Amino acid sequence: MTSNGNSGGKCPVMHGGMTSTGKSVMDWWPEALNLDILHQHDTKTNPLGADFNYREELKKLDVDALKADLRALINTSQDWWPADWGSYVGMMARVTWHAAGSYRTSDGRGGANTGNQRFAPLNSWPDNVNTDKGRRLLWPIKKKYGNKISWADLIALAGTIAYEVAGLKTYGFAFGREDIWHPEKDTYWGDEKQWLAPSDSRYGDVTKPATLDNPLAAVQMGLIYVNPEGVNGKSDPLATAAQMRETFSRMGMNDEETVALTAGGHTIGKCHGNGNPANLSADPEAAAPEYQGLGWMNTQGRGIGRDTVVSGLEGAWTTEPTKWDNGYLKMLFGHDWHLVKSPAGATQWEPVSIAEADKPVDVEDPSIRLNPMMTDADMALKVDPIYRDIALKFKDDQDYFSEVFARAWFKLTHRDMGPKSRYVGPDAPQEDLLWQDPVPAGSSSYDVAAVKARIAASGLSISELVATAWDSARTFRGSDYRGGANGARIRLAPQKDWEGNEPARLSKVLAVLEQIAAVSGASVADVIVLGGNVGIEQAAKAAGFDVSVPFTAGRGDASAEQTDAESFAVLEPLSDGFRNWQKKDYVVHPEEMMLDRAQLLGLTASEMTVLVGGMRVLGANYGGSVHGVFTDRVGALTNDFFVNLTDMNYSWKPTGRNSYNICERASGAVKWTASRADLVFGSNSILRAYAEVYAQDDNQEKFVKDFIAAWTKVMNADRFDLL
Repeated sequence: MTSNGNSGGKCPVMHGGMTSTGKSVMDWWPEALNLDILHQHDTKTNPLGADFNYREELKKLDVDALKADLRALINTSQDWWPADWGSYVGMMARVTWHAAGSYRTSDGRGGANTGNQRFAPLNSWPDNVNTDKGRRLLWPIKKKYGNKISWADLIALAGTIAYEVAGLKTYGFAFGREDIWHPEKDTYWGDEKQWLAPSDSRYGDVTKPATLDNPLAAVQMGLIYVNPEGVNGKSDPLATAAQMRETFSRMGMNDEETVALTAGGHTIGKCHGNGNPANLSADPEAAAPEYQGLGWMNTQGRGIGRDTVVSGLEGAWTTEPTKWDNGYLKMLFGHDWHLVKSPAGATQWEPVSIAEADKPVDVEDPSIRLNPMMTDADMALKVDPIYRDIALKFKDDQDYFSEVFARAWFKLTHRDMGPKSRYVGPDAPQEDLLWQDPVPAGSSSYDVAAVKARIAASGLSISELVATAWDSARTFRGSDYRGGANGARIRLAPQKDWEGNEPARLSKVLAVLEQIAAVSGASVADVIVLGGNVGIEQAAKAAGFDVSVPFTAGRGDASAEQTDAESFAVLEPLSDGFRNWQKKDYVVHPEEMMLDRAQLLGLTASEMTVLVGGMRVLGANYGGSVHGVFTDRVGALTNDFFVNLTDMNYSWKPTGRNSYNICERASGAVKWTASRADLVFGSNSILRAYAEVYAQDDNQEKFVKDFIAAWTKVMNADRFDLL
């Protein structure tokens, strides 16, 4: 017996759960609103402390020495994990590729920008087998340079240097990616319950790639792009080509970039499948302590060198797999191919016939030559008419192929870093690229007080000013640093026509604000934000508080030529709980979509709470809706939303899927109406705790101050010049 009376065999700890069963809150109540996504990178997880400034540390980095150390590593084989042909060019390119390749345009999540490949689930995805070995090879370099280089930057740089070692003239590289210290466990990668489950559940119709569920880009759980063996593992190069086109487009890549990345990615390195996958140990996240964070180790034999098992496919694509050349395209188009099985049992393509001299040599013994191989994705470049024409052009013009690949590789590894202003380092290209969403510098030499006075005298209402400023800023995504108020793209296509921006109201407000900008020398972007600030100051004064909303001038106005309208389409909001609007009914609830928007904006749960309460009393709802406007003083920045939400003199009655009546208990009369995005602040225990703080009699001033702080945070979210 243990001292507390429990039997000796019973574990006395809770294993992370709330009870002896080990279940968490979400296990017990799976339908509850999970707020974890708003706090997934809490500062308490960061061992470097709140005062650590990575950009300041980068100034101390000896970039040339770092690159020299990477080149030395790539050309020096380690006994514990031997390099193929004595070179790690293929491994390091793959580590980088698979970090960057998880990016998707729909919500900007994934990618190499945070070093998330170090954590679950990405560190243990089937498609990421042995990237753990690549990161462990990089550890001595990370250890040496310490805080002066993040894991995120090092992982992204490793593949770029690998291509340089192979002979490619790269386009450039920018530092500036900051590490996270905790898994992004609330990122949605799909709802399958097993790795590599058939992709049918991700599609409305798997034969129609465009029906792939948003925000997903990869075709199966645990893959970066497409299945190399074909759709659901069944070879069909044309069908694979269709999936590639959709998947790569969801990463922001066009057909030429897709062909370049596929061909360039397979110009170096090889696939590994010379063994039995059943003999591999568990993935890194499930591995026993003695594996020290390494997974997929062969438990029956060497498991290294020529006996390595990764994807299950086996072989190199080119005659010289450590050299940047056009050998891949010559190999692909120079032979007929047929389907075979690898030693690991995977389906792959090998040449019907090939000269011995054209075969790649064994990774350990250069006296042995082996057949090259191709995946279904490779064969797609040969059979899809559009891909084929591009690939043949690359084959016949190596310089053009190298240039397109170098630019596509740069885009792949930098797409989630945001605008060029966030780039750090001597190798950052100076060219403005359309996909970087360039914004010209704005002026700060105008009279801010005079602009505010003109706005106040313009006749525009508080709700019009606040809604316009919010709609301009709410597009910001902290996932890939796109969107936001800077650039004033709300006045350009496609944003000016988005349903959620109320085009008629927007056009009216912009006509006034643009005129003020023209006569004052301010940018339209600044005037839009100032308009929201003026509205809030007026509303605060109406509530009895004389405040000034912080403002920093200097935003610029982007032009139509600086805006990729097609690329910006993915930023269109489908829902905005802050303005109590949904484009239509969705499977997910409005409050869940509100959480997603809040997380992309970088808001905490308390900041989301105070913003919603303030937006309601300001009358900023979409279309003038009265849902959630729990006040008789619309336009005054009061805490009435929270006071009346928590008042037990009212009852709450559903009137539809997303509508409720708020009734007086005594008379039964309807006092207000509400949506789920309103009532969740009273029904969810965590959000109610925040709502009660702002409903207190002694916190009216706190509410105003906190609202202004959260508002300013959103307005400045894309002001990277203020870093």
